[in-house]
Amino acid sequence: MADIKEFRLPDVGEGLTEADIVKWRVKPGDPVTVNQIIVEIETAKAVVELPSPYAGTVARLLVPEGETADVGTPIIAVDVGGSGDASDAPAPRDVSEIEDLVPSPPAEGAVEPGIIGSPAPKAERQAVLVGYGVKLGRTTRRARKTTPGDAAGSRGGTGAVVAQTPAAAPGLAAGSTAPASANGAAGKALAKPPVRKMARDLGIDLSGLSGTGRDGSITRDDVERAAAVATVGPVPSLGPPLSGPALAATAREERLPIRGVRKHTAAAMVASAFTAPHVTEFLQIDITETMTAVGRLRALPDFDGVRISPLLLVARALIIAAGRHPLINASWDDTAQEIVVRHYVNLGIAAATERGLIVPNVKDAQALSLPALATALAQLAETARAGKATPADLAGGTITITNVGVFGVDTGTPILTPGEAAILAFGQVKDAPWVVDGQLVVRKVCTLALSFDHRIVDGQLGSAVLRDVGAMLADPIRMLAWS
Repeated sequence: MADIKEFRLPDVGEGLTEADIVKWRVKPGDPVTVNQIIVEIETAKAVVELPSPYAGTVARLLVPEGETADVGTPIIAVDVGGSGDASDAPAPRDVSEIEDLVPSPPAEGAVEPGIIGSPAPKAERQAVLVGYGVKLGRTTRRARKTTPGDAAGSRGGTGAVVAQTPAAAPGLAAGSTAPASANGAAGKALAKPPVRKMARDLGIDLSGLSGTGRDGSITRDDVERAAAVATVGPVPSLGPPLSGPALAATAREERLPIRGVRKHTAAAMVASAFTAPHVTEFLQIDITETMTAVGRLRALPDFDGVRISPLLLVARALIIAAGRHPLINASWDDTAQEIVVRHYVNLGIAAATERGLIVPNVKDAQALSLPALATALAQLAETARAGKATPADLAGGTITITNVGVFGVDTGTPILTPGEAAILAFGQVKDAPWVVDGQLVVRKVCTLALSFDHRIVDGQLGSAVLRDVGAMLADPIRMLAWS
């Protein structure tokens, strides 16, 4: 007899309330073991891999890829084969109820339920391997917004998904003479919820597309190809081929969902900009000696296999400056009406990724030797690029560097990372005329920009920190004298 256990989406850290299902690593029928990675989720901070708390066989995937689920929502059902207490296990759902867990646009004139789900099973201490656990009780999922144009993709009266037969060619059904049943007995286009949302955002009528996916389902590529041909009004599924201006037109707009890391970053930046009074100061420096030092470090055996860049010495200079001027490494506690001065440096490095801007940090960077700091920075960059930064990697930063020079710009006015008093922008290094001993010569020059919270850092302190960082980069020997 089947013993079904449901794994509820856990809070993976810092009170996060929802996450997007990015990719399932298993499918119904697959065997799973305890701690086996079963799904990738994207929270407001990072992409996280979740392990299975159960051993058994995957019975159902309760939330499809691309959907957003609230913490506490069941996302997968596992048949543990009688290894658990069957009396505490939730009763298996019938086919129509499981189908209702996968949102689909309502039929025209129908009212879509605002809450999809069921009462929570009997409260029990659930095995949670990630984060702080889940809140037991009734959980819900937000209703999906629909438009009247989705009526053609509505659900049939039985609640079963209507299959679609593959068409002869992808894209628009131009010149097609096939009957409407090619899109299913009820005229439903077969497509996953994320594809339907993409089509709605781009104004594409799925009933006018033929799918190239499995069982003739419509894929993202099919929708993108259709979006390349903008039409006036709905795209017809029958009738003569489009021609003339309609085919020559191109899509003029694109809508991207605001979710995950980008959603969190936007909220954090708005909160920072309108909470902390920002002041930014600029300093142009001759960085020739630092570039020479970087070349010499690369030749040392201590740095074998580690990529060395000027950012390493910029990081070391900022860490030393924070030790000389502790208030630059502080935070403002509005609730307690206190300034929290940290005597440690969790150095954040702003990283642009495909999912948006993240700021992982090197913990206790002030305690690391230069080779260890170089290794930590390299690992930080690799983890961020791979999208594997965890909430722990992103939490607890005290001061940040943003390397805008890698984008070929001189400098900027960076916004503070929430909870920090300062952020340093490091601009591109370039050849420029410079006066040395009364002579005009070509030197390696860059521009630094320091933004700081004026509630904590006044102009004198901000200028002293920026001047110290500039002095150490102009003459790296000062790092030895001041460390």
